[in-house]
Amino acid sequence: MDIVFLILGFALLILGAGKLVDGASSLAKLFGIPNIVIGLTVVAFGTSAPELVVNLIASFNNSTQMVLGNVIGSNIFNVLGILGICSFIYPLTVKSNTTWLEIPLALLAGVVVLIVSKDMFLDNSSVDIISRTDGIILFCFFLIFQVYSLQVAKSGVSDNQEVYDTKSFSKLKSVVYILLGFAGLIAGGEFIVSSAVNIAKQFGISERVIALTIVSIGTSLPELATSVVAARKKNVDIAIGNIVGSNIFNIFFILGISAFINPVLVEAGNYMEIYINIFASVLLFLFIFSGKGRKINKVEGSIFLILYVSYLLFLIFK
Repeated sequence: MDIVFLILGFALLILGAGKLVDGASSLAKLFGIPNIVIGLTVVAFGTSAPELVVNLIASFNNSTQMVLGNVIGSNIFNVLGILGICSFIYPLTVKSNTTWLEIPLALLAGVVVLIVSKDMFLDNSSVDIISRTDGIILFCFFLIFQVYSLQVAKSGVSDNQEVYDTKSFSKLKSVVYILLGFAGLIAGGEFIVSSAVNIAKQFGISERVIALTIVSIGTSLPELATSVVAARKKNVDIAIGNIVGSNIFNIFFILGISAFINPVLVEAGNYMEIYINIFASVLLFLFIFSGKGRKINKVEGSIFLILYVSYLLFLIFK
């Protein structure tokens, strides 16, 4: 029964995120907010809303392994899984802003998580923990990234600019969609966290492994759908920009907020995925220059997918 609730949770989460984005985008448009600002805020929030809601609920429930596993697991899946899949649909050409600013920023996010979690090494603490202060630091990085994104968008030099087709509804319908979206997100998040914890207990699997596999893949489905559709339409800058932006958002905003609500205990086993997250960003950066024209082709995509499947098998059967 928990598996049914888990699937139902993912369905409610994704549908809720969609309704929230449609309603909030329409309402913002009615108040005259520029389309690019809607894209960088409302739409960006919408694709990461599943990770955010699951993490908030896990934080309040003191499921800190779910918090860290969901964020880091989603980031690993985004690069190795989603970009690997998209490269088979169409070669992914990486633009200059993404290459020199956003991918390094995603790498920096991974390194910052490593640094703030190393309390025993850096502060002679008895445990490694991402504290509330660390959460504030991560959130400050997020604010800097948002300012950068808005400045680049306004200057018109962004390589990842996207025309957001915002739907237009009446104010009442927009508000109803927003409320339905929040309801779906909250109900879906509750179902996912509670059922995932129960499944972990029933099968003797740690919350960490459940979060790194089933939960992180499920909450990344909006990013998968967005990037696959973009790749099929040959909008490869959107396919990559969506993933890199999501990875930055996941760590700086979602993990930052989660740690501020409830400090996140970092266990010895967590460092493997923290290092893999950093490695995935480094590999993405290196693969850009492995061929001609800063492209990620099927060869690089195959390596991404092989690495991700190997990682999953290691988690499950170790």
